[in-house]
Amino acid sequence: MQGVTVAKHPLIQHKLSLIRDKNRSSKTFRELLREIGMLLCYEVTRDLPLTDVEIETPLARTMAKQIAGKKLVIAPILRAGLSVAEGMLDLVPTARVAHIGLYREPETFTAVEYFFKAPADLAERLVIVVVPLLATGNTAVAAVRGLKERGAHDIRVVCLIGAVPGIERFQRTHPDVPIWMASIDDVLDERAFIVPGLGDAGDRAYGTK
Repeated sequence: MQGVTVAKHPLIQHKLSLIRDKNRSSKTFRELLREIGMLLCYEVTRDLPLTDVEIETPLARTMAKQIAGKKLVIAPILRAGLSVAEGMLDLVPTARVAHIGLYREPETFTAVEYFFKAPADLAERLVIVVVPLLATGNTAVAAVRGLKERGAHDIRVVCLIGAVPGIERFQRTHPDVPIWMASIDDVLDERAFIVPGLGDAGDRAYGTK
């Protein structure tokens, strides 16, 4: 799919298989979310621009590389996006964080916003939206729309698993926003869950139903 990058690194694929297993405890599930988040962060940031800076090592002065411009904003969708974002913050601890509270209405599957808190300078930063699962696409669409309304224009989406219907829906609405993910699954069931997927990521991460 154009505009979609599937991260095929062996460590990502291995950990994705572990996290799909229904017998994982909530503790292990959260740990895997965090680990996959860090690995996906490598993938989504591999083309960040660099600038030359002069530094002094213990032996000499030299020119070295440093990320150019302002740092990132990581924008997890609550709840399960938090654990993935924590892995990204382990790698980029200077990033700012936007918290996006959205839930999927169980009958219509529409996204309902209940919380949104973001840095004021979104327009000056690369925003990485963390959507653990891209099922119908409605939640991701609403999150990116909210960020754009608040000034963001350089946006990327990261998710573990996306379903073809959700990816297509998202790309129709936000064709300018690229997606990085670990796997593409084919279908949704009657409850709009990705099949085979991994179930409800928030419930599995925090032991709720």
